[in-house]
Amino acid sequence: MKRWSKIRYKLENEYLADSLKGRIKYFVTSYNRSDHDGRASILLDGHEIIEGSYWEQWSKSHLLPKDENYKYRYNFAIMDDIALQFGQFDHWCFYRAFDEFDNQSIEKSLSSEDAIVRVFALLDRRTGKKRLRAMKDTIHNEGEVFRTFFNIRATAEGIL
Repeated sequence: MKRWSKIRYKLENEYLADSLKGRIKYFVTSYNRSDHDGRASILLDGHEIIEGSYWEQWSKSHLLPKDENYKYRYNFAIMDDIALQFGQFDHWCFYRAFDEFDNQSIEKSLSSEDAIVRVFALLDRRTGKKRLRAMKDTIHNEGEVFRTFFNIRATAEGIL
């Protein structure tokens, strides 16, 4: 597994759209190697847009909808829009998402089942204005977190 500093460098410098460089920051930390707890977040202009941690999982688990994906979200096995809204992810989820994102095409990343991968792809320079304009017509079908990041990117590109 790559070191976080190298992953962050790639996300913020090699992949990130020029319109967002210096504004979007990715954050990951591990607090205790023996417990493997840590946190992760994505910031815009210094403000956290999403943040999650191992402890968020426990403190907010009672708020999660008790649907068919509950146990998967609770065990970090699925990173969907609800998991991101409730902070049900940790630093390891970012590592796994980056590994998937970094090893496949932008098209596959944009259609990934992992919401973090999809966010990475949405903020990626390879997702151009033409694709963003096409997504604008169907964005209402997406989850709240993805719509938030779409609005950030589309506004930065002058599409909204």
